[in-house]
Amino acid sequence: MARYRGPKQKIARRFKEPIFGPSTALERKPYGPGQHGRSRYTRKSEYAVQLDEKQKAKYTYGLLEKQFRNLYKRATRQEGVTGELFLQLLESRLDNVVFRLGLARTRRQARQLVSHKHIVVNGQVVNIPSYQVKPGDIITVRPKSRDLELINEALESYSVSKYKWLETDKKSKSGKFLNMPVMEEIPENINVQLIIELYSK
Repeated sequence: MARYRGPKQKIARRFKEPIFGPSTALERKPYGPGQHGRSRYTRKSEYAVQLDEKQKAKYTYGLLEKQFRNLYKRATRQEGVTGELFLQLLESRLDNVVFRLGLARTRRQARQLVSHKHIVVNGQVVNIPSYQVKPGDIITVRPKSRDLELINEALESYSVSKYKWLETDKKSKSGKFLNMPVMEEIPENINVQLIIELYSK
C-alpha cells in the first residue's frame, strides 16, 4: 500500500505545523529545514504558494498525488462549492474518521488500524483506509481488538465534544458519523482555494 515513508519532522518544519501529530522538532527548531531554513527572506511565487498548500494538505491527510487528485476530480463533478466538497471527501475517508473519533492518536495509526482489520463499519469489517463513510454510518472497534493498548491510550486523551459532525462513545469504543462537516467546522489550517487554483491551471 503506497504511502509517504520519508522524514516526518522535516516536513513538519517545512510547513511550520505539526502535520503528523505533536512534534518536538518544531519546538527545538521553529524554522524550515536545510541551510536556508533560517533565512528571513523567503518570497515565493504564486505557483509555489499554491503548490505548498497542496503538499501540506496531502501530507496532512496521508494521501499520495493520484489519490488526492482523484478526490479533487470527484468533488468537481458534484453540485455545490468545490472546495467544501473536496474537504468533505477528505474528512469522510475511513482512516480520517477513525482518527477524528479518537480511536487513534494520528492518521497513520488510524490507517494501520483499518488496514489490519480492527475497524468495523455498520457491522462489517472494512480494511480499506480510503473507504468513504456516509452520514449515519456506525464505526466501531472489532470486539477482538478492544483491548489494544494504542486504542485505549488514544481514547483516554480524547475530548468527546471535539467535532460537531461526529459522536463518540468511549465506553463502547464506537462512534457515529452524523453528517458532512461544513468548511468552517474543519479544524485543519488549509487554504483549499489555493489548491483549486493550482489544479484549475
